[in-house]
Amino acid sequence: MLTVGIIGGAGYTAGELIRLLLNHSKTNIDFVYSTSNAGNKIYQIHQDLIGSTEMIFTNEINATVDVLFLCLGHGNSTTFLQKNFFSKNTKIIDLSNDFRLAADQNFEGKKFVYGLPELQKNKIKEASYIANPGCFATALQLAILPLAANKLLNNDVHINAVTGATGAGTSISKTTHFTWRDNNFTHYKAFKHQHLGEIHQTIQQLQSNFNAEINFMPNRGNFSRGIFATTYTKFEGSLEMATKKYQTYYKDAPFTFISENDVHMKQVVNTNKCVLHLAKHGNKLLITSILDNLLKGASGQAVQNMNLMFGFEETLGLNLKANYF
Repeated sequence: MLTVGIIGGAGYTAGELIRLLLNHSKTNIDFVYSTSNAGNKIYQIHQDLIGSTEMIFTNEINATVDVLFLCLGHGNSTTFLQKNFFSKNTKIIDLSNDFRLAADQNFEGKKFVYGLPELQKNKIKEASYIANPGCFATALQLAILPLAANKLLNNDVHINAVTGATGAGTSISKTTHFTWRDNNFTHYKAFKHQHLGEIHQTIQQLQSNFNAEINFMPNRGNFSRGIFATTYTKFEGSLEMATKKYQTYYKDAPFTFISENDVHMKQVVNTNKCVLHLAKHGNKLLITSILDNLLKGASGQAVQNMNLMFGFEETLGLNLKANYF
């Protein structure tokens, strides 16, 4: 059994991670660290876990755990690792954006690997330190990876994507308060969302001559969880050709699926799946991608990476049922 530590245990991604690991046959949660909740029972914060665990939050760490998950706000993982030291045998999976870009991946002797399994599964298997991808970045990269891998991404890419309120975390702000979010819709960070750096980096890794624009319009939806993204770009081939490229690229990806039918978020919420739908409109290829921002976009993918790092079946502990009704 792997011993697991979780840092930043009170947030949405930590809650999902605790749920997954409590039901994972190869893990034992050693501690859940939260300075603001130390001494409180975990189910007092993650209230659906009542009856599932009697663990309490702690402000102490065990430096010898087998795997450490960092569920901290962006910028805080770096600070935490500078102040706290772990065994050289402890593998680390960071869910913030601190180590996702190549310029940040060498940190105090630790070499972080970008943890998108559909991009570089073999590197993840050999890694000790993983930078878990962002939620939007996962949905959008999975929409275009097969094009870039086949050097077919040769024109501007246009993306319109909507995320649920949980994507903003648990901190209350003007744009997360119920009275503002309910029956409301708006875009934010137009054309300059922080996940664009990850997306550009991956495209360059697969298709180094890509020099077109990625026009990304992120939106806030008035629902709790999920991402619905539409991506289109010029594509001269047929729909059958595109479908074959996608099916071939994802043939060994157990959580990414190509649907012949239009897709909707109820197919993926509460699962680790990303479902894609392709359509041809004149000379444009439209790719719709859907996923749960807290699972395939965060904690589920983190567990998927853990499984790969420790030689487990990639799907272990992640066969989850969608909240379809």
